[in-house]
Amino acid sequence: MIPRELVKKIRRIRISTNHAVNDVLAGEYQSVFKGQGMEFEEVREYLPGDEIRTIDWNVTARFGHPYVKRFVEERELTVMLLVDLSSSGRFGSVDQLKNEVAAELCALLAFSAIKNNDKVGLIIFTDRIEKFLPPQKGSEYVLRVIRELLYFKPTASKTDIGQALAYLGRVTTKRTVAFLVSDFLNSGFEKPLRVVSKRHDLIAVTITDPREISLPDVGIIELEDAETGETILFDTRGKTQRKEYEKYSLERARELEKLLRSADVDQIHIRTDRSYIRPLVRFFRLRERRI
Repeated sequence: MIPRELVKKIRRIRISTNHAVNDVLAGEYQSVFKGQGMEFEEVREYLPGDEIRTIDWNVTARFGHPYVKRFVEERELTVMLLVDLSSSGRFGSVDQLKNEVAAELCALLAFSAIKNNDKVGLIIFTDRIEKFLPPQKGSEYVLRVIRELLYFKPTASKTDIGQALAYLGRVTTKRTVAFLVSDFLNSGFEKPLRVVSKRHDLIAVTITDPREISLPDVGIIELEDAETGETILFDTRGKTQRKEYEKYSLERARELEKLLRSADVDQIHIRTDRSYIRPLVRFFRLRERRI
């Protein structure tokens, strides 16, 4: 049975994200993510001005005068959420853990998708595939997606982004809009990233906590790697040490940005200490302008 506190959290996320979809992101999603091509609708008689290339020669020969094929935009999309629930996501120095921010963000994207009659699927991963929900429609299904993201207990603690991307390639038969949500504290996924980005519309959503970028002067602290359990003592009193920590964090972020750009993968930066609405809106508008 789902704990009462979790039910309250799901209800709060549903209300807040629905509000954002209707009032803030209205039209943004639809204007960016359009159908993946054209599908045949009907054959009708040729009219002056019609493209000669659309003439259906078989029907024309049968009836003795020209007919053309009519196509409409294929509106329905499949949106896949690839969400990293490794142990490093169970960290947060502000109000929320990274995993909680990921759940809310995914709810927002999922509600945007079903509002446009698109299908939504979910892949939860660590260094293995933990859970797969095949793409479906409907608000009740989105609630299940949120519930899984908040309540699911992974069996592993480490991260393997490459394996998650390879799995997406195996379970999808058509081009999808895929949001890869992770803190990206992982490496060695360059090749599957490039392979998947050629076939799908892949968007990387990086979730970062401010303490992963810089540390305050609070004396000697113990830092633990949530995925390996390895610990080190770090003296935050020294300005040089804190600057080195920040420099390393920024270099890692730049390397990831460089990799994503080279693979033609868009990136959305999300921080646990700031609203995720503004980065999303900025992403939608920049992408619409580019399209």
